[in-house]
Amino acid sequence: MTLRLHYNENTAGCSPAVIEALAGLSASDIATYMEDTGTAADIARWFGVADESVLPVNGLDEGILIAAQLAAFESRARFDAIVVEPAFEMYASAVTTVGGEARRVSPANDFAVDVARVLASVTNRTRLVFLCDPNNPTGLGLDRADIESIADALPAALIFVDEAYADFSGRSIIGPQLAARPNVVVGRTFAKAHGLAALRIGALVAAPATIARFRRLVLPYRINIAAAVALRAALADRAHFSRTLADAAASRSLLAEACARLGLRTWPSKANFCLVRIGPRAAEFAAWMEGRGVRVRDRSSLPGCEGCVRITAGPVPHTRMAIALMEEWHANESR
Repeated sequence: MTLRLHYNENTAGCSPAVIEALAGLSASDIATYMEDTGTAADIARWFGVADESVLPVNGLDEGILIAAQLAAFESRARFDAIVVEPAFEMYASAVTTVGGEARRVSPANDFAVDVARVLASVTNRTRLVFLCDPNNPTGLGLDRADIESIADALPAALIFVDEAYADFSGRSIIGPQLAARPNVVVGRTFAKAHGLAALRIGALVAAPATIARFRRLVLPYRINIAAAVALRAALADRAHFSRTLADAAASRSLLAEACARLGLRTWPSKANFCLVRIGPRAAEFAAWMEGRGVRVRDRSSLPGCEGCVRITAGPVPHTRMAIALMEEWHANESR
């Protein structure tokens, strides 16, 4: 069996309570169109916001696409979207899918987000800016002050803050400040820390008036009954959630220590993965690892990530397996 450390999934699996909840679905539950099960209210309670501030989405990818659709719909013309590199590929893909143009901001040497460089990329057609905290693939955090500076400078643009990995960083821009910045929308997912990737459930969180703009574009019945009942069960199991976060923190430390021993560059990740610079043979390294039952993600094609792979930091035994293979590769290379 191959260990999947390439997609930042929860390789420990979801809470047992989720399996029990799914098993409790009846034939009638599945055969009928799902009425409102309170999914938005469940998510709102989790984040401590009003129900009207939440739009459940069919995975965070749908939320990203809806943001691009809203920018296209409200601009009534071809629009620009700013993508701060290195970035999740879905941002640019969603923008081009709806006819927009993705303007890419190149990364600084240390991957820090340069606010001045972002604002210098703005045109009179800029309607959308994608930011990610913690960033994928670097795992680095983004200062709240930088997010607020960009939002304040671009009141006519939608500032999409992707917080897919915020559970692991322990920080979020979700809070009272969203009411003061109606152009900010936060994307969240329950795929990672809650282990619901295959069920496709996420959320957009913003000021109620902003969420109302999004609701005009979405179809009914987007959230299926399995995702709804699984989410409620996952959110109730705080112990499983806490174990997942603790495992990720321990595994990040183990990976950082291993990289230091092996002389490999890595960055102080706040997510459930680490970016590691292997060198010119990164693609070969990833293939070698997969051949031994552990998949990691070659990220060499992303700006600033030449020679890098991304490794999921999940359950400690899984991380130790990856580290043992990294040490074997290094020993072979040193001969």
